[in-house]
Amino acid sequence: MTASDARALAQHLVQRSDDALASLFAARLISPTTGWHDAFDAAEALLDPAAIDRALVGLTREELDALSGTTPLPAGATRDALHALALVDEQGMPFGAVVAAVRSGTDAAADTDAAVGTGPRGEEPSPPPGTAGDAHAAERAFASLGSLADILHAVLAHPFARIGAGTLGAADRRRLVESGVVDDGPVADELVVIAERTGLLAGQDKNWLVTTRGTQWLHAATLERWSAVAAGLLHTLPRGLRHADSGWLAPSEWAGAYPRDPAWPARAENLRALLRRWALLDEADRTTTWARPAFEATAVSTDDTVDGEISWNLDALAALLPGEVDRVYLQNDLTAIAPGPLAPHLDMRLRSMAIRESHAQASTYRFTADTIADALTAGESADSLRNFLTELSLTGLPQPLAYEIERTARTHGTLRVGPDEEGRTRVTSDDEALLRTVAVDQALRPLGLVPDGDDLVTRSGADTAFWMIADARYPVVAVDAAGTRRRLDRHRLAADAAPPAPLRDTYAALLARLRSGSSPDDADAAWLGRELDQAVRARATIIVSVRMPDGTERELTIEATGLGGGRLRGLDRTVDVERTLPVSSISGIRPA
Repeated sequence: MTASDARALAQHLVQRSDDALASLFAARLISPTTGWHDAFDAAEALLDPAAIDRALVGLTREELDALSGTTPLPAGATRDALHALALVDEQGMPFGAVVAAVRSGTDAAADTDAAVGTGPRGEEPSPPPGTAGDAHAAERAFASLGSLADILHAVLAHPFARIGAGTLGAADRRRLVESGVVDDGPVADELVVIAERTGLLAGQDKNWLVTTRGTQWLHAATLERWSAVAAGLLHTLPRGLRHADSGWLAPSEWAGAYPRDPAWPARAENLRALLRRWALLDEADRTTTWARPAFEATAVSTDDTVDGEISWNLDALAALLPGEVDRVYLQNDLTAIAPGPLAPHLDMRLRSMAIRESHAQASTYRFTADTIADALTAGESADSLRNFLTELSLTGLPQPLAYEIERTARTHGTLRVGPDEEGRTRVTSDDEALLRTVAVDQALRPLGLVPDGDDLVTRSGADTAFWMIADARYPVVAVDAAGTRRRLDRHRLAADAAPPAPLRDTYAALLARLRSGSSPDDADAAWLGRELDQAVRARATIIVSVRMPDGTERELTIEATGLGGGRLRGLDRTVDVERTLPVSSISGIRPA
C-alpha cells in the first residue's frame, strides 16, 4: 500500500453516501464495532493486504483478471462493482496493493484450476433432443416434483425439525425414507435445500415451515411447479456463474468461477447436484433440452424475485413426463386408486379427505371416519364430498363410502365453538350429555371450560378451543358470533420475513465517527497531520518540504521528535541542529 493510494481512497470515502459506505463495509466484512476514527483509518485498513485477500475470495475470475493489469478498467459493470468494493479508484485504476495481492495469488489460482480441471471457456456440448440423458432427467424431474410436494404436505401437517446446521432433522429424514417419499436421506436433504432456496420452505426457530408461496405452489399445475422452482434455482446461483453479457458458464467450468475461494469447488458441485436433482442438468452435467433456452439466453436477469422472465422449452419436458389423470377408481374397501399421476389440484383436495398411502405413479388413497371428519371440520359438507367424489370417480360412489360419509356427517357438528358477545369462547350443543363429557375431559383441562347456563365458556381463543376439541376427536364445527359455520385452516405457515434493517443503521456508530473525524474540505491538512504524527511516533527520518516566505520551497531532512502547538520539532541531520517548523508551512513529507 502506498501513501498516495490510501490518501486518494480516504478522500473518496468521505464523499460517499452513508448507504454506499455501509454497503462497502458489509461487502468487505467489516465489523460495525471496528475502532476506526476517520476515513484515513478506513482507507489504510481496506488496503491492508489481509483485508484485500479477504475481498478477493469473493471475486469472479473475470474480476480478478481485470485487477491484474496496470491500466484503468473500461467503464462497465465490472468496473462499477470493483469500485464499490474500494479495489479501484474513481478512474478505474486498481490500487497498487490490490494488483500486488492479485498477482501474488496467480500461481496458486493456476494450481487450483489444474486440480479441478478448468481451462479456457468453451461451449458445453449438448445432447440431441430425446436422448437417454433427457429421458433419465425427465424421470428425475417427475420423481422430484412428487417428492417435494409430499414433503410440503408432510410439513403442513407437522413441522419438521431443523437442526443447528440449518438442515433436516434425522428423525424426519428417516420417516421420509421409510414412507417412500424419497429414496434415501441425501435426496431428502437436496429437496429441502431446493425448497428453501426457492422460497417454498423457511426455517423459523427450530422448525421447517411451509411458506405462503409454498401453499400456492402446491395448488399449481405440474409444469408450473417445475418452472417456478427452476427459475428460483437459477436466480439464486452466484453471479460468478454468469457472463456479464453472454449468459451462463458451462457447468463443467463452474469449479473455476471463484479462483481465490478454496471452498468454492465443493460448493459448485453441490449447486450442480441441486440442478441435476431438478433436471436442469443431466447426469453428465449438460443442460437438458427444456432448460437450454434459459442457459443460452444472452441477457441474464438479476432480479431478486424468482419469477423473472426466463424461457423454457416446457413442451419437451411435458413430452417425457407421464400423462396426468383426472379420474380415480373408488373401491368398496374405502380406497381410491389413481391409475396415473393425479392432477395437482385434484390431489390436493383428495388429500384433505383421505390419506395417501402410496407414492408411486398409481397412487392409493384411503378414507377413514377420521379423515372424513377432518374434511368436515375443515369446511366440507356431506353434499360437497359426495359431489366431488362422484365427479372424480370412474366407478361411481361405492355404497360403503357413501354410508361412511353420511354416518360421519350426521354426528359431525354436534358441538359448535365460536365467540360470544362478551369476548369469550362459547361451546354449545343440543346434546347435554356430550357437553358434560367435554367439561370433564382431562385432555381439555387447559381450556378452563366452565358452565354458563346450558353452554360451556372459556377465556381461550375460539380457534385454540376449536382445534383442541377437534384433536380430542369430538364432532365439532367452528362458527362465528352469529352462529354461521366458518372454515378454519390450522396449517402453521412461516411468517413473512421481516425486511432487513438498513445497513446504514447497522454501521451508524462507525459512520458517525468517520464523519466527525473527516471532512472533504480539510482532507489535505488532515492527511499531513496524520503523516507527521506517525513519523514522530516512529522517530522516523523524513524529508520535509517547507514553503519559505518568498514563495520558494526548501527540503529539509530531519528526524521527527515532537509535534504540538502547530509546530513540528526535529533534528536536522545535515547540520546537526534542532529545528522547529510551523505545520502550516509544510507542504509535504516523504521518507528519507
